[in-house]
Amino acid sequence: MKSISLFLIGLLLLSCNPSKKDNNMNTKIVIAHRGASGYLPEHTMEAKAMAYAMNPHFLEQDLVLSKDNVPIVIHDIYLDDVTDVATKFPGRKRKDNRFYVIDFTFTELQMLKVTERFNPETGEQFYPNRYPKGKGNFRLHSFEEEIELVQGLNKSTGKNIGIYPEIKDPAFHQKEGKKITEIVLKILADYGYQTKKDNCILQCFDAKELERIRLELKSDLFLVQLMEFEEETKQLEHFATYADGIGPWYKQVLEKKVGGKWLFTTLVSDAHKLGLKVHPYTFRADSLDEFTTFDEMMETLLMEAGVDGAFTDFSDLVVNFLKEK
Repeated sequence: MKSISLFLIGLLLLSCNPSKKDNNMNTKIVIAHRGASGYLPEHTMEAKAMAYAMNPHFLEQDLVLSKDNVPIVIHDIYLDDVTDVATKFPGRKRKDNRFYVIDFTFTELQMLKVTERFNPETGEQFYPNRYPKGKGNFRLHSFEEEIELVQGLNKSTGKNIGIYPEIKDPAFHQKEGKKITEIVLKILADYGYQTKKDNCILQCFDAKELERIRLELKSDLFLVQLMEFEEETKQLEHFATYADGIGPWYKQVLEKKVGGKWLFTTLVSDAHKLGLKVHPYTFRADSLDEFTTFDEMMETLLMEAGVDGAFTDFSDLVVNFLKEK
């Protein structure tokens, strides 16, 4: 009886954790959006460690270059809405009154304290019920440091959680004389991410740059074209010539609600016909808009609309929802 109990416990553990044999590309996936950002300041190592423990399929990394060409994990090219840069380096803002990651060395960036996202003009916290602004001792980190965290945890836990990096504003970097794409691709290759089998999905909003990654730079990674605007929903056939999936704003999947039931656009079905996976953003339990509850949002998009995965600030809730389904 004891051996049977241990066997069942083992099966339970295997079912809860993405194992090394899982192929994350062929299942409904959960992407930890900026880490466990519903609970801790976004893109901090603490948020990534917490998200990892929630067993998503991927952790997301937004990437911006430092002055000395180190890819930094941060959501924007700006620093002043998630750090104390205005206090530490008040004279380093540009003419637009913004502080840019690219104007600071990696050593300088590590001196900054990261906090919950806020409006730099008013100081008001963006999500008032999340981790208190200004509390804790969170810091910025490099892409390489985060890869080593994920790979180290995969080694020690036996899981196979992937990475889902985004190249932020490549046109801005190019204008500043920075080759962010080439730098990121080299780091990915150095850490063993080169093909679609390597549990890495590379994303970008810039369609020209993502196409260049496939055709000119000859990358064989799984590529996802991020989408924001309505006109982009009409470009799926072109996206399918170089990308493996799309990452639309979730509102692009919804059409309207009739008699308490959601009707959907043809975006998901059109993408699937072209062989594209669909990973919409962003599922937030504390920002529901059209939905009454987070369960309604998950049921509507993940089950009824049939998307292939979701970017979420609350990985634990989505993982548990999919487990129950």
